[in-house]
Amino acid sequence: MNELEQLIELGESETVEFKKSTAQLRRAMETLCGMLNGSGGHVLVGVTPQGRIIGQAISDKTLREVAELLRRFEPPATIAQTRINIGDGKDVLVFEACPDPTQRPYIFDGRPYQRIGPTTSVMPQENYHRLLAERPDSRTRWETLFADGYDITDLDQEEILRTVRLGIAAGRLPESTGSNVSDILSRMGLFKQGKLNNGAVVLFGTHFLPDYPQCQLRMARFRGVNKSEFLDQRQIEGHAFLLLEEAMLFLRRHLPVAGRIVPGLFEREDEPLFPLEALREALVNAFCHRDYTIVGGAVSLAIYDDRLEIWSDGTLPFGLVPEDLKREHPSKPRNPLIARVFYLRGVIERWGRGTQKIVELCVKAGHPEPEFGEQAGSVWVRFLPSGYIAPHRVAHDLTERQREILQIIAHHGPIPLRGIMDRMSNPPASATVRDDLYHLKRLELIDSKGHGRGAVWLLRGEKES
Repeated sequence: MNELEQLIELGESETVEFKKSTAQLRRAMETLCGMLNGSGGHVLVGVTPQGRIIGQAISDKTLREVAELLRRFEPPATIAQTRINIGDGKDVLVFEACPDPTQRPYIFDGRPYQRIGPTTSVMPQENYHRLLAERPDSRTRWETLFADGYDITDLDQEEILRTVRLGIAAGRLPESTGSNVSDILSRMGLFKQGKLNNGAVVLFGTHFLPDYPQCQLRMARFRGVNKSEFLDQRQIEGHAFLLLEEAMLFLRRHLPVAGRIVPGLFEREDEPLFPLEALREALVNAFCHRDYTIVGGAVSLAIYDDRLEIWSDGTLPFGLVPEDLKREHPSKPRNPLIARVFYLRGVIERWGRGTQKIVELCVKAGHPEPEFGEQAGSVWVRFLPSGYIAPHRVAHDLTERQREILQIIAHHGPIPLRGIMDRMSNPPASATVRDDLYHLKRLELIDSKGHGRGAVWLLRGEKES
C-alpha cells in the first residue's frame, strides 16, 4: 500500500498513468504498449485521474479479460500484475511494463503506441520502422535456432511448471497460465512451429552431450592464490537453473565464513565472506549474457584464498566497456529469450541493473567494489575482501560436521563433549569430534573451560553460566 501511495504522489507522467476502472482496460493496454516502447512504467486501475484511490471488485471474468488482452502484445511482453486490497472487497490493479530493449517496437492488437509525457498515442510509422531496424535479427540469434532432434520429452517438465509457479508468485505471469507445457513454452518464445529452439534446451534440457557441450559449469576451490593446487574441482552439465543451484551449493560449501560467532545471532546461516545475493546476481548475468555459440565454452567459478572470480565466454555487447558495468548502461542481453525467462521466474529484478546491484551489495557489506574485465574473449567479475584478513581468522572451509558442532554449542553451550555428541545427527568417534573441537578452538571460534572429562565447550566470548 505504501508503494501504491508513493506512485500516486508522483502523479501521471511518462511512466505512471491512472485508470478509474477496468472499463478502461483496453486503453490501459495501449498505455502499457507505449511504456514498453519507452522506459517502462506503471498503470494503476482503480485510481481516478485526480489520484484518488477508489478500487473496484475484481471478478474472475475481469481476470480472464486481462489475460486475453495481454496475449495481444507482439512480441510477447513482460507485464507484471499486482492486486492491492484496499478493503470493502475492492482492489487496485497495478500493471508494470518491463521492456526488453532488444524486442522493440512492441505492438498491441496490431498497432504500435508511444508515450510522450502523460499522453499515449499511436506511434508514427517513421518511428516504428526506425525501432524495427534497430532490433537485433531474432532469426539469426543462436538461442532462437531450432534444436534439431529435441522435443518436449527432452525437457525437465517439472522445472517448467516450477518456473510458472514462481512466475505467478512474483506477479510476472498471469494465474491463468495453466499447465500445458507446449503452451507455456510458446508463450515464452521457446516453442514455434511445433519445434523447440536452443533457448529451451539451455533453460530446461535434460541431456546435453554430444549436441550441447556448452551447457556446462566449471567450479574449483584452489589452495592459495593461484591454480597450482586445488581442494575441490567439479564440472557439471545441466540446464541453467540446475547449474545456478549447483553453483550456490558450491559457494555455501567452500566460501570462507566470518571468524567470529555472535551467540544471539547464530540462528542465521554462517555469514559468508561475500554477500551471496551479489554472487548469485553475477552468476545469473553469466548465464544470460554468455556466448552459447562457443561450443567448448562454460561459466567458470573459482575460489582462491584472497578472491573469488566468475568467468563466462563471450565479449561485452558492442559499445560497452567494463567500466560501464558500474554505472547506468543500456540493457543489451546477448540472449534476450533466456534472460526473459529468468525475469519471469523472479530471478532478475530489473533489466540492466544486475552489475550495479552487485557493486552496491559488496560495498554495503564493507568490501571494495568488484572488478569487471574482458580478456581473451571472456568477461569476468572479481570479488575482493575488505583488507584481506589473516587465514586463521577467515578463509577456512568448515565441514558440515564442524558447522553442526558450532550450532550445537551456540544453542546449548557451555556443553561437554558427550552432550555435543548426543545432539549430533550422525556422531562419529569421540576422538574425531574432539579433533574438530580443537580445530575450531585454533580458529578462535570456541573456547573450553575445565580439564579432562569435566571440560565444557562454549562460543568464544560467551560467559559460562
